Amino acid sequence: MQPEAKEPEGDSVWEEPPSVLWGLDPMFNAFNRLYVKDILQMRESCLVSGIYFYNSHPIFKVDVLGTVVYKREREDFFCYGAGARSFGSSARGDFNPANELKKLRQAQHSSSHLEIGELLRVRGPVKTSRQQREIMASTYYKVSDPVMAVQISWMMEVPQLYRQCYDKPFQLDSSAQNPNIQGGSASYLLGRATHILKDFLKEKEVTRFRPSDVQDLLQRLVSRQPQKTASEQEPEAGPSSGPPTSFKQLGELLQKSLQILQDEGLVFRKVKSQDEVYHVTERDKDLLMAVRDILLEDCRREKYAEKGCHILHVLSSVRQRYSRNVSKAALELVLKALECNSDIISTSDSHYTIH
Repeated sequence: MQPEAKEPEGDSVWEEPPSVLWGLDPMFNAFNRLYVKDILQMRESCLVSGIYFYNSHPIFKVDVLGTVVYKREREDFFCYGAGARSFGSSARGDFNPANELKKLRQAQHSSSHLEIGELLRVRGPVKTSRQQREIMASTYYKVSDPVMAVQISWMMEVPQLYRQCYDKPFQLDSSAQNPNIQGGSASYLLGRATHILKDFLKEKEVTRFRPSDVQDLLQRLVSRQPQKTASEQEPEAGPSSGPPTSFKQLGELLQKSLQILQDEGLVFRKVKSQDEVYHVTERDKDLLMAVRDILLEDCRREKYAEKGCHILHVLSSVRQRYSRNVSKAALELVLKALECNSDIISTSDSHYTIH
């Protein structure tokens, strides 16, 4: 049974996102597997016709699987789409192109001609015509599903998509909606900043650094942005050599970029203190040695002798013996580096032993 579709938000608590931000939502360019009820109830954009909103997500293309309950065929608009089909040359004398073409047309008609009760999959943009919501099919075909395998798979996947994507409103932080940000997108600026920091780690081959060591690298990104006038700027305490808004934006950009590097496991803070020191994961010799020693010691135990140690066991040991701030993503990079150096080997999925 399909879960009941959500009712759209009330007008009093919903505001249409600016069109310049729609492209930041992954759902905007995707064929979204929405329930028909939700397609019918989606709000249409006040700015652009053909764009609709579900939970503030901008949508114009959908992917639907359903049973045919009504059909209307007319020669002036009913058309058939032919899929690709390979032909091989034949040296047989009985090869008849006319017969082969006839078979192809029959197969095409069989796959696209639909009867009441048959299973249909449709992909295409949504439009409203004469106050009726329709899907303009860019692709459609009859689905053969004698044991209902396709429908069962669909009914398992769609609720997950709703929980993980569709039912989570499209949200951006305040900086992403700042019109002063380059290209109207904070995501673009953050992506550029993260790329600059990654290049710094790669080219300089540093083992550790502080935010002050890399702050100037991002200064040019912020300096390109139009600044607020003096009356618009918020007063900030402490000395500065530039506009307060610029320094505040630079600090936020730096912190978010460093957080992304931590989330990806590229850097970590061995000790969290006021002195922010970031260690580069793959160049921290003490961390690599600690992981290797843990595997060397624990794999001697009978419990881990055959299969090796699971990554979560190694992670727990590293946090106890070396640093509680080592993430799983950082550990995965260390294990990969050790395996590339033939110091350890992976015995199975997520299990490692000493070489």
